[in-house]
Amino acid sequence: MAMPKTKEIVSSNSVVVFSKTSCPYCVSVKKLLSDLGVNFKAIELDKEADGGEVQSALAQWTGQRTVPNVFIGGNHIGGCDKTTAIHKEGKLVPLLTEAGAIPKAA
Repeated sequence: MAMPKTKEIVSSNSVVVFSKTSCPYCVSVKKLLSDLGVNFKAIELDKEADGGEVQSALAQWTGQRTVPNVFIGGNHIGGCDKTTAIHKEGKLVPLLTEAGAIPKAA
């Protein structure tokens, strides 16, 4: 059941961060998105009853078992390093804007 649930969460939210509350990399990505004014859905796997199954489903789907596991516009972005890197390249905000997660600049 974890795979359909995981795909449903990703398809029904423009930005999803699969996270754990105790993970400093997760905190860092969520702070970056918050600072950018992004409306995102955080799924705290350590608080979910089926968090382990969801994490296994993510590993199977994306090849990435670690958190944070970031999706924008239904596309898998990666973890903290990848998300931070595309932000430094100036590509994160356009991705977020295209996904409708932040308002387009006037």
